[in-house]
Amino acid sequence: MDLVSRISELFSESAHLKLECMDALAGPIADGALLMVDCLKADGKILACGNGGSAADAQHFSAELLNRFEKERPGLAGLALTTDSSTLTSIANDYDFEQIFSKQVRALGRAGDVLLAISTSGNSKNVIAAIHAAHECSLTVVALTGRDGGAIGELMTAKDVHICVPAQSTARIQEVHLLTLHCLCDAIDCLLLGVD
Repeated sequence: MDLVSRISELFSESAHLKLECMDALAGPIADGALLMVDCLKADGKILACGNGGSAADAQHFSAELLNRFEKERPGLAGLALTTDSSTLTSIANDYDFEQIFSKQVRALGRAGDVLLAISTSGNSKNVIAAIHAAHECSLTVVALTGRDGGAIGELMTAKDVHICVPAQSTARIQEVHLLTLHCLCDAIDCLLLGVD
């Protein structure tokens, strides 16, 4: 096996998928950024959730809101629902794992907030439950999915934004998700601070 060739092929696959998705995803990403900026301007917050690599993406995104992305600015209200081990384990133990995000959305979410729901398959049960809770509490949802959008794609309302990466590989979907999150951060900063 030639590892250098294999690695080069993975770089190529990732780059090609990003370029293939550019036209289809640019509009929904812009729509998601506008929703988030409207939320933040109204003193709302963005709650983010996902499992595994998507949990890491939720934390990555909230860190770049709270701290900064590429421009100096005051912190923005972002919260990853994936980070409090005591909360996560108590909900999973006392109720079930499916409710680890939805109970937090009901407790912390307010009308006008945004839920960033991340699931590469679009079928993560606890993310689906969080979306149901968000809708019950009048939050808007920005969903990042892959493949055909799964069950999450069917839950989106006219007010929500669905950003679906049309690929099968979890790794490639996650790579586009990370680029999408950086695009959201950049757009939020541009809309709030202007373009240099």
